[in-house]
Amino acid sequence: MKLKYILVTGLLTMGFSSCSDFLDVDAPSKYDNEYIFSDKTEVNRALNGVYAQLLSNDTYGSAYLGTFCLNSDVDMKIYTNDVATTNSYRRFDCSPSGGEIEKTWNAAYKGVEYANNFIYQLGNSELYTEGDEELYQMMGEAKVLRAMFYHDLTVMFGDIPFSLIPVSGADDNSSLMLPVTDREEVHKALIKDLESIASKMKFATDLSEGVERVSKEMCWSMIARMSLTCGGYSLRPDMGNATSYGKMERPANYQEYYDITRQYCDSVISSATHRLRLSYRQVFINECNYVVVNNDDPIFEIPFGKNSTGNIGYMQGPTSSLNEGNTSGTNIWGESKGDARLNALYRFMFEEEDLRRDYVNGMWYYKYDGTPVLRNDRTVHNNKWSKLWSTSSMGTNSQGSTGINYPYMRYTDVLLMYAEAVNELENGVGGANGAKAVDALSQVRSRAFADANQVESYLNKVSANKETFLKAVLDERKFEFAGENMRWRDLVRNNKYGEEVYYSFMRYYGVATNGESTMDMEDISLHDGKDADYWENSLPYTIYYKDDKKGAPNPNNINEYPNMSMNILQFYANCLYNKKDNPVTAGETGWTQTSLFGWWNETDGLPENEMLYSFYGYIRGDYRGNIYIVRDGKTETPSVNNLPPVRYILPYPNTAIQRSAGLYKNYYGY
Repeated sequence: MKLKYILVTGLLTMGFSSCSDFLDVDAPSKYDNEYIFSDKTEVNRALNGVYAQLLSNDTYGSAYLGTFCLNSDVDMKIYTNDVATTNSYRRFDCSPSGGEIEKTWNAAYKGVEYANNFIYQLGNSELYTEGDEELYQMMGEAKVLRAMFYHDLTVMFGDIPFSLIPVSGADDNSSLMLPVTDREEVHKALIKDLESIASKMKFATDLSEGVERVSKEMCWSMIARMSLTCGGYSLRPDMGNATSYGKMERPANYQEYYDITRQYCDSVISSATHRLRLSYRQVFINECNYVVVNNDDPIFEIPFGKNSTGNIGYMQGPTSSLNEGNTSGTNIWGESKGDARLNALYRFMFEEEDLRRDYVNGMWYYKYDGTPVLRNDRTVHNNKWSKLWSTSSMGTNSQGSTGINYPYMRYTDVLLMYAEAVNELENGVGGANGAKAVDALSQVRSRAFADANQVESYLNKVSANKETFLKAVLDERKFEFAGENMRWRDLVRNNKYGEEVYYSFMRYYGVATNGESTMDMEDISLHDGKDADYWENSLPYTIYYKDDKKGAPNPNNINEYPNMSMNILQFYANCLYNKKDNPVTAGETGWTQTSLFGWWNETDGLPENEMLYSFYGYIRGDYRGNIYIVRDGKTETPSVNNLPPVRYILPYPNTAIQRSAGLYKNYYGY
């Protein structure tokens, strides 16, 4: 039986009550724990209770892929507000009173507490001392789940309250106030914890639920991810200056963590239990159709339940609207919000032959009756997942809770982590492990490009030195992980986030400005590896598409468009991507002409609010044509050679601060 179908019962099986706050928990019943952890079947049911904590919409079910998927050159949410707010997290603008922070904080620590209790009770049971391999496997699963919760907390909040023992059964209430622990110490403890159990775990192909359960490969991969994060840069607080947003630092011994990453990625690769056999799009179309493949790209998929948990494919994909509570006509799929979107200029970063480009970047949405409508906006849809890609509808009145799995860990990630780690450790790819690093990058790129010669030529070029290879790895991650809450993390780790946010703002601003007047965008073009005049002269400000109010006929080819029933929009030649492909349609019929970018105010010719304020907490503009960068809460004229760090770290929620009676304190200018 698929794990997702039994997790709903897991919420009831743990030995303590569900809690609304991790600092206000009910003590577990001693009798219940003694009973549960003396029977293997009951232990497995209790473990399902730990898995069930992954399904919260305040963490992996929604918030991590929407609310806290921060703006970049890939993932994007548009804002029009020109004032500070409490909860505009994606544009680096929030306060400790933001409600979403508290909900996510509590949900994550609830997951930690469930895992801590399971691990403690199982580890201290007589049953566990018998050395049963199934119990070792279950212990490993719980430890990896705990590491997931803690790791993502450190990425978002930096140094955090931390404990590897449950607080729910504490006799002394003071122990409920966990001390704040440095993020490096958190990761060191978690890495050691997983290393102690990894050898006793099973491969995914040996688990009845496959990649819907935590495997040995997932354990190794989680060690690698935590190590790479720990060895990378992160925003550190300036304890002596309350107004400082902090500074970017990495540990002095960072190479030790990169070496751990290399070792454990190599373990996954050498195990040969995963391969990139399926096409890029098929991996995600499978997930939208509840098809679980245990030996391909996904290493661990969070197992959501159809009609009960998870908003994957409801947040992503084309918008599908309701009319009086239902869809109709050819649209039998119900509502889709389609609000987890991509930067509108992201698609211009792809090479023309990249098979991921046209699949991921969605240029239209649907009315309730299945009529396609051009998405001519400041963002485009992320078509990686969609409930519309499923061959079986959830119903014309359905909304979220799609049950589509989220691949928390992919083999692609392992390959690219390995390449990044080797490149850092060996100062490029000319050393002992260089060939394997190039091969790791090659495996990912070969899936995205049909021409093997083009892949080989590219690899030869980017392998020239450490800098070019790192850029190639980060670029590959940029095109692989759209919508997976990866891009800003990758940039932070390599101390490049400020630079990329700056250029992301300037692209939007410059495209809007050039639509009305002129702006020199040569520096941006060169940064992006384009011809010097690319952003000024190559964008197609006019496009042509087929729209007879019902759209063009469906190609009925999943390799062209995953929905096989509803009509689509057809674009002339390649006019979405380059001005040179804009057609001369004289004598042709059926083409609708439209302006693609109208991002300026017609009155004064300056970029509109969406262009000025969508990165508000780091860089913004005004109606006088000025651009400002934010340094420690104050604005100044930006210089690309002297950029401040991005305040991506979130504040502890006010409620946690208040309950701690001064033990917890916010820094970073909050």
